[in-house]
Amino acid sequence: MPLTLTQINRAPMDAAVNMLAGLYEHSEWIARKALFQRPFTSAAHLKHTMVRVVQKAGREAQLALLRAHPELAGKAMVANSLTAESANEQSKAGLTQCTPQEFEKIHQLNSDYNARFGFPFILAVRGPRGTGLSKAEIIATFERRLHNHPDFELQECLRNVHRIVEIRLNDLLDFTPDQGNTVWDWQETLAQHSEPDYAAQGQLTVTYLTDAHRACAALLSQQMRDCGFDSVAIDAVGNMVGRYESDSYSRTIDARQSIKSSKTLLTGSHYDTVRNAGKYDGRLGIYVPMAVVQALHREQRRLPVALEVVAFAEEEGQRFKATFLASSALTGEFDAAWLDQQDAGGITLRDAMLHAGLNPSDIPALRRNPDDYLGFVEVHIEQGPVLNGLDIALGVVTSINASVRMQGEVVGMASHAGTTPMHQRRDAAAAVAELMLYVEQRAGEQSDAVGTVGTLQVPNGSINVVPGRCQFSLDLRAPTDSQRDVLVNDVCSQLSAICERRGVHYHLQETMRASAAPSAPDWQQRWEDAVTALGVPLHRMPSGAGHDAMKMHSILPQAMLFVRGLNAGISHNPLESTTSDDMQLAVDAFTHLIHHLTP
Repeated sequence: MPLTLTQINRAPMDAAVNMLAGLYEHSEWIARKALFQRPFTSAAHLKHTMVRVVQKAGREAQLALLRAHPELAGKAMVANSLTAESANEQSKAGLTQCTPQEFEKIHQLNSDYNARFGFPFILAVRGPRGTGLSKAEIIATFERRLHNHPDFELQECLRNVHRIVEIRLNDLLDFTPDQGNTVWDWQETLAQHSEPDYAAQGQLTVTYLTDAHRACAALLSQQMRDCGFDSVAIDAVGNMVGRYESDSYSRTIDARQSIKSSKTLLTGSHYDTVRNAGKYDGRLGIYVPMAVVQALHREQRRLPVALEVVAFAEEEGQRFKATFLASSALTGEFDAAWLDQQDAGGITLRDAMLHAGLNPSDIPALRRNPDDYLGFVEVHIEQGPVLNGLDIALGVVTSINASVRMQGEVVGMASHAGTTPMHQRRDAAAAVAELMLYVEQRAGEQSDAVGTVGTLQVPNGSINVVPGRCQFSLDLRAPTDSQRDVLVNDVCSQLSAICERRGVHYHLQETMRASAAPSAPDWQQRWEDAVTALGVPLHRMPSGAGHDAMKMHSILPQAMLFVRGLNAGISHNPLESTTSDDMQLAVDAFTHLIHHLTP
């Protein structure tokens, strides 16, 4: 019989400690200290209580915990002296069946790692989905983490210890994050569609209205229908829109009356990607509400409000410069001038739409009437290191930072690198390099502000030529519009001064400006209530990244929920990851939110 949370809460201390003895390797003190904080309202509550015990224990206790763990495919495995839990995990990862070459490789990595850090390499080998990492994934992670800073690696090992414990506790309680697993699997399936040149390199890239993008739309359409949405349609900009009507819809259908639903909650996120992307940015916010609709449909249950899930076709601004064009269409802010923009191949946005079977003249009709909607909520992977560093699964967003993006070019004089004296050079790249350092310094002076030169190109550059042109991008963000504007003005003034002093000139074009989008207090509170109900810590945080929610903010009250990312929260990168357990918590939070809505 599986263990229950009630048994853990009610058992005498020693008996309860014995129930949890196999969670942390040879370290029952963690469970004992956590049990003093009974009763636990959920498994997630128990999990995080143990995390906090370790966090408060101090460095020496943490090192002792790590050193209590066996090496992967190490001496303990060879000697058959692993704990039952470790033996099961290493076996599922195939580490008990290494080839001689694999065993030699892992043995050397263990030796190098211990020599560098002074504790064994620890990895939750059952992985984010709980089904096991491949040996190739394990070795690649081992090699990558060898280069981490020792302080970071200590915390990364502890995070993996807690992930191991999470999976072990799931096993004890016979709990499977079914909806989290479904959301995980949907994203894996969607990620099979990638543009050919990138797919050939094993990379994920889906930009607006390419064949891969249209394949994603078709798959999303089918998945929405399979979930039980009442209507699924693609709109004039390529958004995939699914509606699950309210209980009033059911009643009017039964009565054969005109169909009129009550107010609607709007939600969703984007399905396009950056180049060489991760699998969860945007897409997580589509699939979490889809999982909720799937459950409602299976239960033949409707709510007092309708749900409208929008898979936004474009958010990243990768193929065309019209970032947020999909959500802009819903707010009535789609700029018709965007239709004349050209991609790198000279194809206009208008022609791309027509080729995809979309009608640009229908775009104005996409604007949503705010009177028909309660608000807009969005679930999103954090895309940053905060939640991961705190070892907290969910974060409630307080505001989305204001931002400006620009494309620039500095023009100097191309000249021979060997014959042009240093004081007579008009080096365009050196001017941009100086600007980059200023952006780093200036943004660092302001709390929560960030500045990035993300692209840097010297057209027709050569190793023996002083750069005559340098193209670059600027991305400047701050918590409020006024802070952003001061930052932008300072950077532009500095660029002007640099160019004048160096005898070069510049062009700068603003490509995107987004105002700060503070969360609507009542919707933020609904997310906070949902997170609290799960028994996990409540953490409030701003969003430094832009999201579709910041566009919807112009017509609807909005609020966002962040989900912790793994690998230091890295995003826009193939290492972007999160666990099916954290996805399950996001589904649970969304479920709580919608069940506490009134029309």
